[in-house]
Amino acid sequence: MDLDFSEEQALLRETIRGLCEREASTEAVRRLEEDPIGHAPDFWRQLSGLGLVGLRVPEAYGGAAQGLLEAVILYEELGRALAPTPHFASAIMSAGAIVRGATEEVRQEWLPRIASGEVLVAPAWLEPGGGFGPEGISLRAIPDAGGFLLTGVKSHVPFAACADRLLVLARTGDRTTEVDLFLVDPTAPGLDRRAEKTMALDAHSRLALEGVRVVATDRLTEGGTGWQAWRDTLHEGVILLGGQAMGGAERALEMTVAYAKERQQFGKPLGAFQSLAHYMADAATIVDGGRTLVYEAAWAADQGRSIRRLAPMAKSFACSTFRDVTKMAQQIHGGMGFSVEYDIQLYFRRAKQLQVTWWDTAYCEDLVAADVLDGDGPPDLRAAPS
Repeated sequence: MDLDFSEEQALLRETIRGLCEREASTEAVRRLEEDPIGHAPDFWRQLSGLGLVGLRVPEAYGGAAQGLLEAVILYEELGRALAPTPHFASAIMSAGAIVRGATEEVRQEWLPRIASGEVLVAPAWLEPGGGFGPEGISLRAIPDAGGFLLTGVKSHVPFAACADRLLVLARTGDRTTEVDLFLVDPTAPGLDRRAEKTMALDAHSRLALEGVRVVATDRLTEGGTGWQAWRDTLHEGVILLGGQAMGGAERALEMTVAYAKERQQFGKPLGAFQSLAHYMADAATIVDGGRTLVYEAAWAADQGRSIRRLAPMAKSFACSTFRDVTKMAQQIHGGMGFSVEYDIQLYFRRAKQLQVTWWDTAYCEDLVAADVLDGDGPPDLRAAPS
């Protein structure tokens, strides 16, 4: 594994960092907290203009077809800035599932528009109390008059308020993994959307679907293959979330070190106290290790190697590191670290939110354990009843 980044990769990082410093400052992050849209359209247009929205979309559909390492660079910088953007929801998860599961006709229709940033597609996956596996999906797609009726509830749908389409995971059969993907108009009759609160105060929604009609062509996958497309996309996606977590952890540590050098207590800087210095030294060590794990997972994916174990390892370790580093950072900041006037609380809240979303720590550990102990594929496929 070669972790010496090329000149092109270094330029990519420099470009993204500069854009985030200009357009995604912590002041901008604060303004967007609890905003119904949840992101800044100007920032989105600039990401699109630089070709970063379609970074992972194949060239045949208007994307840049870059590797996962390049995408990790992007997500490290988005994590450093806490940049609120629908990039992961639309350009990574929704686009990735369409690439893996949809017909060529659907790919030609939707992927170029997603890659250009023209349309946003928000994935509607999780359900109240359902967990992260396929058994948690109970929303059903019932055949009706040449189309389907969708009935059920989805929770924590990111950027649903500004989405042009929803990518809904719906049950189409009785087998555990008989789940397919459907494109749904968010303004369709029978669909009710309400904002949901999160620790990060970002744009999540709860969707109640009651007999929402979709035409047959809006079914993107057939025969219950949607879950496999979604699962495979998630394995790559959580590596990028690991990169986002490491970018945030690195920045939080930098802020804390700077504060420890400036803040005086008993006539000397906080950093001069050995116990506090050890906390920061431990944080620097674990951040470096987490970054390497994320890079290894991305490199393995780019090399066509299995990431069945590395992906959940990277997500779990990186997000736990982000949470632990920001917790330590708040303690060194003292009482001020918990006040809304200081930026470190922005990082702490997003660290915890990132740790429990998409795959939480327990689910990541289940996936790693299944590979370590059994080594014969993800548990959601092995446990599917006949």
